[in-house]
Amino acid sequence: MFTKILIANRGEIACRVIATARKMGIKTVAVYSDADKEARHVKLADEAVHIGAAPSRESYLLADKIIAACKQTGAQAVHPGYGFLSENEAFAKRCEDEGIAFIGPKAHSIAAMGDKIASKKLANEAKVNTIPGYNDAIAGPEQAVEIAKGIGYPVMIKASAGGGGKGLRVAFNDKEAFEGFASCQNEARNSFGDDRIFIEKFVQEPRHIEIQVLGDSHGNVIYLNERECSIQRRHQKVIEEAPSPFISDATRKAMGEQAVQLAKAVKYQSAGTVEFVVGKDQDFYFLEMNTRLQVEHPVTECITGLDLVELMIRVAAGEKLPLTQADVKRDGWAIECRINAEDPFRNFLPSTGRLVRFQPPEESMFQSDTTKKWGVRVDTGVYEGGEIPMYYDSMIAKLIVHGTDRNDAIAKMRAALNGFVIRGISSNIPFQAALLAHPKFVTGDFNTGFIAENYGKGFHAEDVPHSDPLFLVALAAFMNRRYRARASGISGQLAGHEVKVGEQFVVVTLGAEGQNQHHEVTVSDFEDKSGSSAISVGGNSYQISSTATLGQIRVQGACNGQGFTAQVERGVGKNPLALRLAHNGTQIDALVLSPLGAKLHKLMPFKAPPDLSKFLLSPMPGLLVDVAVQPGQKVQAGEKLAVIEAMKMENILFAAQDGVVGKITAGKGESLAVDQVILEFQ
Repeated sequence: MFTKILIANRGEIACRVIATARKMGIKTVAVYSDADKEARHVKLADEAVHIGAAPSRESYLLADKIIAACKQTGAQAVHPGYGFLSENEAFAKRCEDEGIAFIGPKAHSIAAMGDKIASKKLANEAKVNTIPGYNDAIAGPEQAVEIAKGIGYPVMIKASAGGGGKGLRVAFNDKEAFEGFASCQNEARNSFGDDRIFIEKFVQEPRHIEIQVLGDSHGNVIYLNERECSIQRRHQKVIEEAPSPFISDATRKAMGEQAVQLAKAVKYQSAGTVEFVVGKDQDFYFLEMNTRLQVEHPVTECITGLDLVELMIRVAAGEKLPLTQADVKRDGWAIECRINAEDPFRNFLPSTGRLVRFQPPEESMFQSDTTKKWGVRVDTGVYEGGEIPMYYDSMIAKLIVHGTDRNDAIAKMRAALNGFVIRGISSNIPFQAALLAHPKFVTGDFNTGFIAENYGKGFHAEDVPHSDPLFLVALAAFMNRRYRARASGISGQLAGHEVKVGEQFVVVTLGAEGQNQHHEVTVSDFEDKSGSSAISVGGNSYQISSTATLGQIRVQGACNGQGFTAQVERGVGKNPLALRLAHNGTQIDALVLSPLGAKLHKLMPFKAPPDLSKFLLSPMPGLLVDVAVQPGQKVQAGEKLAVIEAMKMENILFAAQDGVVGKITAGKGESLAVDQVILEFQ
């Protein structure tokens, strides 16, 4: 067994590998760029080596720097994680040539499966179901259009070396095929250094289901059940679960056996994933094989009780798999939510900066009488006070829950999301809460088009209706009661002007453009129960109890005998006196006033926000890659104005209306802040 391994990655996956290595008694070496000098994975590792500047092409993608770091520290093996060099056959071969174990498949397996064109041909030979398509490299957009017409629209245009949603477009007509080919080729060239493109039939209403496989150097290959990955936004996974609520045992077995056939065909050694698209009749077709550890591997670990990283390390050290196919278990249900640094209410624009608050829900995985592990798990590479840089992907953390069944897992995930405190940057937690509450998700009735169909016009606060909106009003009154009770006990108050706790209040929920709602509320304490109050609002009664301390964002307690977790804080909205409350994805800002105060508040005029329609503002921090217009140029609504790059993705800004460009105030190559003016219109 190795005594020291180097992790050629960053973020949560580097921390994940370090955790298993530490459990196995193996020392670890981290590598880091300028942007990651203070990163969590650097602090956790036994040693750390600086490998270059912030952009990944100048650090994490430099094989020479990784090899040199191994030699410098005496690391006997490299775990590549996912992304970066994890599926780079040249890097795997280089490690082998240098006498460094690559904790992953052999270079020949990566080569065979990493090339999506070659992998489809090989899958056919291995008698694995494949989608109709054109599996040779395509010369140009004109040929792409002809091929697409021959296959029949819609088609999927994909980069041969693509991954992570990059280098992929769906085309429904000739124009989209022509433009999609050019876009895919550019993205692939920039992200992977390989601009080969292929086209295949796009299966409508598909499910994305993948099979986890595991092979060793002794010819043994098994599959570890499936993962349901159909909840995707722009081809990037948002929620994953295991098992799938859709496929039957017979389909699971057939898919698993074909995945094993494919893995054996390329003499696969290590953990890998065979991805399938599954139709409504459970007909399935091979998509691709990811020759690395997947982001969503924890859900498989939960239901099987296995540590995939440990098994990868043991296989790389030459050990046999410690289990057979008959030993693979499927206990309970696991769900993973990817918590990303993006603003769902601003079309999911990237959000970078400092994590002013980062308080994940308490982990509660525990071993029961069997091998089951029910509870909550958080995989992350960040910490409170750390930075989310603009140079890498947007993932903050992975939130994983394991329940006895799917309903239990959904309930656990909703509670865990309620307790996940992130401040300083925006996150997609409200969107995750909305997805988990959607009736079709709850019943398992969804496919890869679920998000596009249900949130095609963007995500808005009203997309997360609360099952009991008055609960938030009651909670606001309850917390205000606690604040006032504390204030009333402070000594030295001016006689005759002491703070009165009171029982009669008006909760004013603040709406857009001054559209506020007033709720008359009565709050009274129970004498025999410390921290418990009876609240009456809108004809409803709530008995709320909580020991939450003042200033604590996460509030846990019980309402009418049912446990809850919510978030409450003061002074974070437009009104510094308001409480902001969040629960089950719904957020409100509320003022808790005396009846007289509420009457006076109604007389306060609403101040309209300034008109910024004459400016093109940067919606996110990022690099201004291009300004596509000139001063004096007439533009029409929908015309491209500028391109901003953030978190490895290009974001195009379009004109919202017709106009004439006045002054351009930001230059190409400039680093932009949120709401920085790029140009002005006349």
